[in-house]
Amino acid sequence: MTSAPPKGKVAFLFLGETLLIPHLYPIVEALAATSDVPIHLWVSTSVHESLLTRWTAPFSSVRIRRVPGFRRVADDGTGRNPVLPAKIPMLVRLLPYLRSAQVVVCAEQTSLWLPRLFPMRAKFVKTSHGVGSMSARDDPRRRAAALTLVPSQRERQTYLDRGFAPDRFVATGYVKADFTHRTHAAPPFADTRPVVLYTPHWQQHRSSWWRWGAEVVQRIVADGRYNLIFAPHQRLVEKAPEVADLMREIGGLPHVHCDIDGFAMVDGSYTGVADVYLGDTSSQVIEFLMRPRPCVFLNAGGAAWKGDPNYAMWACGEVVDDVADVVGALDRAALLHAEYAAVQAAFAGESLGAVEGGAMRAAAEIVRVMETTPSR
Repeated sequence: MTSAPPKGKVAFLFLGETLLIPHLYPIVEALAATSDVPIHLWVSTSVHESLLTRWTAPFSSVRIRRVPGFRRVADDGTGRNPVLPAKIPMLVRLLPYLRSAQVVVCAEQTSLWLPRLFPMRAKFVKTSHGVGSMSARDDPRRRAAALTLVPSQRERQTYLDRGFAPDRFVATGYVKADFTHRTHAAPPFADTRPVVLYTPHWQQHRSSWWRWGAEVVQRIVADGRYNLIFAPHQRLVEKAPEVADLMREIGGLPHVHCDIDGFAMVDGSYTGVADVYLGDTSSQVIEFLMRPRPCVFLNAGGAAWKGDPNYAMWACGEVVDDVADVVGALDRAALLHAEYAAVQAAFAGESLGAVEGGAMRAAAEIVRVMETTPSR
């Protein structure tokens, strides 16, 4: 049963990398399914437009609009991450179009420059795109959001501890868990060897890539007993172009699947089908642990991680301090999993909150903001 529509309209900003889409789009579907409020989806490229046009066909209240500076790019329809228009000029040019919106919803901090720098009647609602102990919570742009949607009470508390107003942070559950447009429902391999997902982070101080990455990949590939999904953060190739060279070298092997810009690497496909997670500090491990499974963490930088809350996720599996022990740790992972399963379940639950219904709760919060915000 649909509710009476609040006056005004909601604008959703799909301006950044495709990795943001699964964190934001489930809210669109939930809002469209439960309210007649007009919904405008602002898109920056033809890749975003193609995906959203396909998914929103059943919803008459949804309109897709191109931002000023919209970029048409080569697109095979699969959602490969495109080259984006320059974000700040795009936002400035978009500003006049957003003045008619009552609420603006975004999943990244760049868009929060608008309410931070310009007087706006529209209330900005920021939804999280990933969780984890290393999230950048102190960015001053966060204070420009009228409301921030976070997955869990634990995540909400980290902001309250920093002096943020309690009424501006709401725990909804993990919105991405409600995303239903995954690319792969089964591993992309012809055989049933165990599947290892290696996801090095893109920031050098947090990543295993620069010290160990290529050797980690080569050791697993040479061993031959595992199917390897090598799917680092989309932005890693910007900082380390040699990633693409390695992918070209090994990508044709039957037990290797490489992805640097495909939609599958951000839509939950790989974290859903892998048997073992191998990584460093990426928040993808928390998504992986929605269903507890073996994890191995790479301490390539020799961090003194025990007791450091920034590395809280490393309590969920064996931590490797020597690259030569990577394959051995993978061999042990299934045998040791019983030691970590309870820790994993608790960590994921505390980090993600509810893993069902997050999008619906987020949509309800947006309606609440509309009902308490004067329309024009």
